[in-house]
Amino acid sequence: MKNEHNNTTLNQYFNWAAVIFLVYCMLVAVSSVSSGFKLFSGGAAGAAEIFQFASNPLVALILGTLATALVQSSSTVTAVTVGLVAGGLPISIAIPLIMGANIGTTITNSIVSIGHVRNSDDFKRAFSAATVHDFFNLIAVLIFLPLELMFGLLEKMAGAASHLLVGSADMSLKGFNFMKPLTKPGVNVVSDIASVIPGKFAGIAMVVIGVALILFSVTFLGKVLRKVLVGKAKAVLHNALGKGPVAGITSGALMTVMVQSSSTTTSLMIPLAGSGMFTTRQIYPFTLGANIGTTITALLAATAISGDMAEAALTIALVHFLFNLLAVIVIYGIPFLRELPLKGAEKLAEVGTKNKFLAFGYVIGTFFILPGLILVGVR
Repeated sequence: MKNEHNNTTLNQYFNWAAVIFLVYCMLVAVSSVSSGFKLFSGGAAGAAEIFQFASNPLVALILGTLATALVQSSSTVTAVTVGLVAGGLPISIAIPLIMGANIGTTITNSIVSIGHVRNSDDFKRAFSAATVHDFFNLIAVLIFLPLELMFGLLEKMAGAASHLLVGSADMSLKGFNFMKPLTKPGVNVVSDIASVIPGKFAGIAMVVIGVALILFSVTFLGKVLRKVLVGKAKAVLHNALGKGPVAGITSGALMTVMVQSSSTTTSLMIPLAGSGMFTTRQIYPFTLGANIGTTITALLAATAISGDMAEAALTIALVHFLFNLLAVIVIYGIPFLRELPLKGAEKLAEVGTKNKFLAFGYVIGTFFILPGLILVGVR
């Protein structure tokens, strides 16, 4: 009896160690995909080059989406936008760029959900949980972009608030970011392997290795999570995510502030959804919290900027924050609107599960092909 208990305890320790290892692998994979895209696209410089074609708000929105999908960092795109505003880019063009960045950052979730592609039921749950973020951000843009174009709603609110905040103490969280140092050794290994390929194509190799690592991590993570998330562990997680919208939104915001990446926090939820532990409806509020959390980091960091660009930096950071906060209040607060992202995600997942190529086509078409064609047309 005692030996049986010892074996059970040993198995639990082994399973938890496996979870930690697989989560780390997934974090390294997501960072590798991001680094690979940045290397191939030119990073912040590449984003700035793309933004030169932002001639009107609609084009700016699409270019913001493309740049973020390529750079794999809405924070980078926001920082570039701040710099461009300081250099004379009109706020009216910068705001759609920020909205586009919100849409583009959701691609990571979809990539992670593809890790479940071999099991139709798991893939349907994972793809639904991943794309609810897409639909929410698209609906937010459909509501707030016209309001911004007609009334300058976000610009006026952010501008008024920035006057009050300029000159306040430096509250930058850059020194608090422990995620990069944590994943750097693993990303360096991937980078070293990819470096055998010359030039920017090493970035593509990093993306391929990262995606392969995601597929590996997600495949085994779902199986191990089913074994360890029982009893108290399951109760704690359900209290944080599944107890209600306020708990979910708060957890998502806090976790994103800690790791400074909404892509990372939301991507970690996809295996939980794919394995059936949480529904899309339960993951949904956590995603909204991550949307808010990623803007708080940029907002606090913007207070560290001084000089002529201080107010511009704060205004853009506040626009990002207010856009996501008001979107949560309006869309999640109105029952009819609240259901639309869920229905859209579930319908798309149903169609994508029946035809996997349509699911892949949605990801590539929405984030790369359509924006790319528009960019070529503008040129």
